[in-house]
Amino acid sequence: MAVDTRIIVLASGRGSNFCALSDAISNHTLTNAKIVGVVSNKKGALVLKEAEQRNIPTHLIDSKNFSLNGIFQRTEYEKVLITTIASLQPDLILLAGYLLVLGKEVIAHFPNKIINIHPSLLPKFPGLHAQRQALEKGEKVTGCTVHWVTEGLDEGAMILQAKLKILEGDTEATLSERLLPLEHATYIAAVQLLLHSLKH
Repeated sequence: MAVDTRIIVLASGRGSNFCALSDAISNHTLTNAKIVGVVSNKKGALVLKEAEQRNIPTHLIDSKNFSLNGIFQRTEYEKVLITTIASLQPDLILLAGYLLVLGKEVIAHFPNKIINIHPSLLPKFPGLHAQRQALEKGEKVTGCTVHWVTEGLDEGAMILQAKLKILEGDTEATLSERLLPLEHATYIAAVQLLLHSLKH
């Protein structure tokens, strides 16, 4: 019998990508996979409630508790993060609206295991506000990219991309809303690709 690939999700917000991935596993769109934990840096993040409702273990490492004189103590935070992730023994680590940039220690500790989805056609518009950047540049097409996480911001190798036409009159809000279902589908498809490659 095939052993399920162990997945953990890092998220800071509502967890819509987490929900899509979890539902895909439940309805067997994604096979031979199990989400073994959700880790959040934000107390009260909706993703924690969503995970609890699905009986998936949650781990809160509140980044607000790692502040000294108003300065975020990244090294101390990431020591706890690494220990927490390692305890879950993941095969894949999925970033799903995780609002902290991972430091090199985390990336080095889990090589070739961390993936992210970004709401643009990378290498265009890395970083924040990708839809706003696309609209300001007068782009006709946007999309999303699932990629490996490296030390460079949104610079890791692409796993899968999907395109979405920008409509006349689109705003940052409408474009982001229309892109979300495509993000969900693309993330699921990318994870399925990786699960297939892990089995071979």
